[in-house]
Amino acid sequence: MKTSTWWFTRITLQVIIILTSLTALFCQPKTITILHTNDIHASFIPHEAFWVKENPKPLVGGFNELSFIVDSLRRVKSSTLLLDAGDVMTGNPITEYAYKGAEGGALFEMMNRIGYELWTLGNHDFDISVANLRKLTNVAKFPTISANILDTLNQFPVNNKEYIIIEKNGLKIGIIGIMSDDFYNLVNQNSSAGIKILPSIETVKRLITLLNPQTDLLIALTHQGVDEDSILAMNVQGLDLIVGGHSHTRLRHPKRVNGVLIVQTGSNCESLGVLDLKVERHHVISYDGNLVQLWYNAARPKTELSAFIDSMKFVIDQDYSKVIATLKTDWKRGHGESGIGNFIADAQREAVNADVSFMNSSGIRKDLTAGQITKKDIFEILPFRNLLTTFQVTGGQLRTMIDTIIKNHGNVQTSGIRCEWQKKESGRIEFLKILVNGKPLQESKTYTGVASDYMMGESEKYFGLKPSKLTVLDQTVFSAIETKVRAMKEISSEIEYRIKEVK
Repeated sequence: MKTSTWWFTRITLQVIIILTSLTALFCQPKTITILHTNDIHASFIPHEAFWVKENPKPLVGGFNELSFIVDSLRRVKSSTLLLDAGDVMTGNPITEYAYKGAEGGALFEMMNRIGYELWTLGNHDFDISVANLRKLTNVAKFPTISANILDTLNQFPVNNKEYIIIEKNGLKIGIIGIMSDDFYNLVNQNSSAGIKILPSIETVKRLITLLNPQTDLLIALTHQGVDEDSILAMNVQGLDLIVGGHSHTRLRHPKRVNGVLIVQTGSNCESLGVLDLKVERHHVISYDGNLVQLWYNAARPKTELSAFIDSMKFVIDQDYSKVIATLKTDWKRGHGESGIGNFIADAQREAVNADVSFMNSSGIRKDLTAGQITKKDIFEILPFRNLLTTFQVTGGQLRTMIDTIIKNHGNVQTSGIRCEWQKKESGRIEFLKILVNGKPLQESKTYTGVASDYMMGESEKYFGLKPSKLTVLDQTVFSAIETKVRAMKEISSEIEYRIKEVK
């Protein structure tokens, strides 16, 4: 009896020791490295590092360089997770070419080969259409997550899921996808039709409650901007990390708000975010994050991916790289009127023989230095498939539109209008002169205007009213500008002070 008791006690002690050891083993800190990109904007090949002062400027970015760095990190890091925070599309003509039935699909095939594991939707991924975005998510071999994007039937419209749980290095990692609450102001009405956006903070709170008991680490993969990410962090409990996009913010090191880490890499595939986390008992106990600049290196070995990239670049160069004109003066964007803005607004007005024309300054996406102009340059300046849209306004309504443009600090480029104004002590704007095509504005006369379909969908924001008799044409803004560039051959564009404040 005593012998049995002794053996029982010994076995019990051994079991306790084993269980204690296993418990200690499983409770030891575990590491994970989050690799992340955002706002790639179709930048699959290297481009000039515009911020470098010396000439020639070095090249930066591209999927080949990204792939090399990702592979290098995977060889030295014990466990990695590669994420993208949206806006893969819009910025390079590759989005105009179909691959596996989806325009821009080659970008997602490249991401497959790089080994992306997850992405969330950005507003520009909707630019072509919801139908095309659905095809893009079919090309992607990695999941699409966005918890607050539904259709009017409360279904997920583009193969998106609310969240996903991934297991890495013994960690259960929950990842929630979130789109900006400002979605309808960011996406053309044609592309946002039928889409419903749930409030982001409430959606994240609901999913934190669901996922926290199931996970060791909880991440929000967002496309809403660093300011909105900070607001999200302040309003939730239980979130560990926000991997963000949309605002093109270069966070060289993680930002910490309310205990939540926030990271973002800038844009255009110029950097890869690298975030090392150590996790213990459902908490991040240490972290180290930085950005790796993706400087182009011509000596990189050739791979299947680089061959695929080169084949797509060759096709695009055949169509887009021929010189079509010469630019005599730099095209520089800026606050208020710009030479490039004047040229675009003029080209739109001439294309449809309108009285007045308008172009939103934020839709002009690239500066261009004096020299040769290619079709690709025009595309990169105007990468959106915005359609010319004509409308009717009275002279009185046109006065209201000009008043709104002035109050919005010149975020609209104009053509056909010459205006001088003063600001009174009361803050009211007094017009000294308004000319339309060189003639005084007539309050009761009906004028024909033209702008993009995107601007007309946001007309109350840009103009303070909704014009009547809208007609969406088949011609894109891009094609109107390309036509004018080809016709002129040599171009000089200057600021003309078309809407001028008189002090």
